[in-house]
Amino acid sequence: MAKKKKKISPGAKRLILSFTAVLLFSALLMVWSFYNKVFSPNVKTGDNATPFVYIPTGSGFMDVMRILEKQGLLKNSASFQWVAEQMKYTRQVKPGKYQVKRGMNNRELIALLRSGKQVPVRLTFSNLRSTAELAGAIGGKIEADSASISFLFHDREHLKRYGFTPENSLCLMIPNTYEFRWNTSAEEFFERMAKEYKKFWNEKRKAKAREAGFSQVQVSILASIVEKETRKNDEKPIVAGVYINRYQKGWKLEADPTLVYASGDFSLRRVLNEHKEIDSPYNTYLYTGLPPGPICMPSVSSIDAVLNYQKHEYMFFCAREDFSGYHAFAKSYDQHLLNARRFQKELDRRGI
Repeated sequence: MAKKKKKISPGAKRLILSFTAVLLFSALLMVWSFYNKVFSPNVKTGDNATPFVYIPTGSGFMDVMRILEKQGLLKNSASFQWVAEQMKYTRQVKPGKYQVKRGMNNRELIALLRSGKQVPVRLTFSNLRSTAELAGAIGGKIEADSASISFLFHDREHLKRYGFTPENSLCLMIPNTYEFRWNTSAEEFFERMAKEYKKFWNEKRKAKAREAGFSQVQVSILASIVEKETRKNDEKPIVAGVYINRYQKGWKLEADPTLVYASGDFSLRRVLNEHKEIDSPYNTYLYTGLPPGPICMPSVSSIDAVLNYQKHEYMFFCAREDFSGYHAFAKSYDQHLLNARRFQKELDRRGI
């Protein structure tokens, strides 16, 4: 005979149903907790809807936590840490500059930081007087500070690999706007600029430099003088031609901007005879040939003006008395004196 099935008592049924309900509720609670940790918005940005997060080279996960907490970006730090552990970000911290957005959840924020996809830093530099100015302009915009960049501008062994010296290292820098990763080191900055230098000095430019009888560095040095002589791009090839005429004849360049550089007083508006006595290799009134380095960072227009200098017979020039920014050119010294007297008379009249 078949055994009779035992009937489940009403109390047992209630117990099973209660237990099942508890399990279901616990499961739902776990799912909700998981979803909340992973997908609920956890980034608060205040007034700045898209702030930047800077993670320095060598940072560990706890450093990242401190950075995010210091900026007040996390609503819940514990949930961020839990998700980071699940996504293995704790072992994959990548330095850089990251832009976070209001309302990001933990998964989105960690995916961004783990990806290494940085917001590029745009660096624009031109018309700077020295490597110190350049280092100061760059330091703080990338991870490398101004001191480390300045040091490499004066490190002979470091510069030798690029074919430069501390005196002419500014010639390595071609003025433009460049994009860098924020966590660029001083060494990486130089590597990048060396690549840009090679790209700029293509075969056409190198051939023109050879035709003029100059090295690439010499072109940049002369271009720096042209840069400070005139702001008029259409006049630069004429000014370059004057200096090349003097150089080829073995004359002293006698460029006033080199006296300003030698004096160290860049506010000088009028060069006097006393400035011509400054004993400096940059004083082209005392020493023949080009100075040992550029007196500023020459613009591309000035470099190309030297490479495409105008061939003429002018040996002298001075500023026009109308203060237009243009110059009066002369083939003879007598004509130059007449031009110079007109300009000096106007300077006196204006009290300069």
